Amino acid sequence: MAIPGDLSLFNSTSSPYSMTEIYLNTSLAPSAPPCPDWSPVPTTTGIPVIYSIIFVLGTVANALAVWVLAQASGSRRTVANTFMLNLCVSDLLFLLSLPLWAVYYSKGYSWPFGQVACKVCGALLHLNLYASIFFITCMSMDRYLAIVRPLRSQSSRYPKRARLTCILVWVLACACSAPTLYLRDTYLLEGLGVEACAILYPDHTWYLTLAWMKIALAFLLPLFVISCCYWAIGRHLLADTGLVRMQNPSQPPSMPSFKSLESKESCSKPERPPTPCVCLGSSGGRPLEGRGLERVLWTVAAVVLAFFICWFPFHCVTFLDVLKSHGWVDSCVVNWTIHNLTPLTLCLGFSNSAINPVLYCFMGNHFRGRLGGLCKGLWACVKAHGEDHRQKRGSFSTRLSSFSRKLSDLKDLAVVEPSGPA
Repeated sequence: MAIPGDLSLFNSTSSPYSMTEIYLNTSLAPSAPPCPDWSPVPTTTGIPVIYSIIFVLGTVANALAVWVLAQASGSRRTVANTFMLNLCVSDLLFLLSLPLWAVYYSKGYSWPFGQVACKVCGALLHLNLYASIFFITCMSMDRYLAIVRPLRSQSSRYPKRARLTCILVWVLACACSAPTLYLRDTYLLEGLGVEACAILYPDHTWYLTLAWMKIALAFLLPLFVISCCYWAIGRHLLADTGLVRMQNPSQPPSMPSFKSLESKESCSKPERPPTPCVCLGSSGGRPLEGRGLERVLWTVAAVVLAFFICWFPFHCVTFLDVLKSHGWVDSCVVNWTIHNLTPLTLCLGFSNSAINPVLYCFMGNHFRGRLGGLCKGLWACVKAHGEDHRQKRGSFSTRLSSFSRKLSDLKDLAVVEPSGPA
C-alpha cells in the first residue's frame, strides 16, 4: 500500500464520506500548492458544534415524527405516512452516529472508537445518503399521483404496496452503500500521527465509480424526478384553479390540499386497492381557497428548494474533486475549496435530516393535531399517575397518623393503669 506523499491531501477529503484518498500501488500526480494568503477553515472546532446542533434538533424532530406516525391507527396508515415513517427512521439512524463524527473532528481526524464503529458509522452515513433521498423521491411521486392522477392511480396507491416499495428502497440503499462499507476501515497515518476512519480505494477507477454513482443516484436523478413531479403538481393546481374561475367567477377555487390526501386514502381499506369513492375526486376534501392554494405552492417550492440547497453544494465540491483527480483542474483555489468546503457543505447536507420532518410532518395540520392529541394523552397519564401517587401518599399519611394516635393511647393507658386500684 502506498500512502500519497503529500499528506496534506488528507484534509481535501476529510469528510466522513471519504476521509482520505489512499490508493494501492499507485501514486498521485503533483498537486498545486495551497493558497498562502487564504487561511484554512477551523473545522476541528466549528464542525463539532454544527454537528451537535444538527444532532439535537434532528433527533428530537425525527423521534417525535416516528412516535406520532407509529401510533397511527390502521385507517391512518396511508401511503404518505408509510414513506414518511421510513424517511424519519433513516434520518434518525444516521443522526445517532453524528456525535461520534463530532468527536472525530474535534480530535483532529483521529478515530478513537475502533474498527467496528468506523464501519458501522460509515455504513449508516452512506445508507442515509441514499435511503433518505430515495424516500423523498417516492413521496414526491406519490403526491404527484394523488393530486394529478387521483383516479388512474387507485390501483397502485395503497399501503401494502407502499411497504413493499419501502423494502425495495432499503435493499437498493444497502446495495449502493455496500462498497464503502467494505472499503472503509481504520488506518494509521504516521505523517499526521492519527488513526483515521478512511476509505481505501484499490485504484483510481474505484474512486471515480463511487463518486459518479453518488452524484448520479443520490442527487441528479432524484432531483430530476422530484422537480418533474412538483412542476406537474404546480401546473395542475394553477390550471384547475384558472378553469374553475373561468366557469364560475363567483365560486372560490376548490382543489385538493396536502391535508386531504390522507383522508382520501382512508376511504378504502388499507390492505387492498381502494375502490372509487366520492372523496377521490379532483375537488375532494376541503376547498383550497386563496391563501390555501398559495400555501400548497409554497410548500411544494420549499420541498424542492430544501433538497437542492442542502445537497447541491456538497455534490458540486465532489464533482470538483473528480475533475481534479483527472487533472483537468488544479490550482491553489481549487485545493483550498476542496480542503475547506467539503466538511462545511457536508454539514449543510446533514441538516436536511433535521429539515425533513418539519417539511413533511410538522407543516401538516393532521400531523400537528395528532401530535397534540398524543401529548395531551401523555400529559393526562402523567397527571393521573401523579394524582394516584398523591392519593396513595394521603392514604399512607392517614394510616400513619391513625397508628400514631393508637400508639399514643396505649402509652397513656400504660401510665394510668399503675395508679389505679390494686
